[in-house]
Amino acid sequence: MKKVLLILFAAVLSLGAFAQNVQTHYDLGKDRSYLTTTVEMFRPDKMGSTFFFIDMDYGVGDVEGVSLAYWEIARAFKLGKSPLAAHIEYNGGFGQWKAGAAGGAYQINDAWLGGLEYSWNAEDFSRGFTLQAMYKNIRGVENASFQLTGVWYVNFLKGKMSFTGFADFWKEETAYGDFIFLSEPQLWYNICDHFSVGGEVEISNNFGGMEGFNVMPTLAAKWTF
Repeated sequence: MKKVLLILFAAVLSLGAFAQNVQTHYDLGKDRSYLTTTVEMFRPDKMGSTFFFIDMDYGVGDVEGVSLAYWEIARAFKLGKSPLAAHIEYNGGFGQWKAGAAGGAYQINDAWLGGLEYSWNAEDFSRGFTLQAMYKNIRGVENASFQLTGVWYVNFLKGKMSFTGFADFWKEETAYGDFIFLSEPQLWYNICDHFSVGGEVEISNNFGGMEGFNVMPTLAAKWTF
């Protein structure tokens, strides 16, 4: 539930506009019957573009209301007329847990990233992708890590269907290993210009406190402003 606007609305670069959407997902994964909302914004300008998203989980365990809040914000700076751009990014968040009378809070370690990205879009903006290679500093965990990211979009059936998503691979020492993989492909049926229904599949390895390979599907609705 993230990063897709980074290239999905690349067409607005030539229009000087911006794109924003709100998504609501119901998680169908094992022991994960809760809601997640995502707000995404992408705004291009003469120097590059700004992107952010905010994820919030609701009702995890015995928590009433917001149980996790996480966001990422990124800035790309054009490098002349080339398809390359300099990329800087910040990630961070926090959560809470409750089990009966017991409960507490935890922090998602801040991360700072910087590197280069390469973008390609078809002439009609029906498909495209962005590749990123970045240095990553995870506060208190990894001072010299890296992250590789790919983001893609494909619009087909005259724009009625959209296949979008991202894949991240980065170094971070956990109890389960030294590397983490996360991908979230999404498939949408665009009922109109503003409203879409579909879903997402979270595919991960050693992510979010879960050992090994995991697949977590969702059902979702999206409103695009």
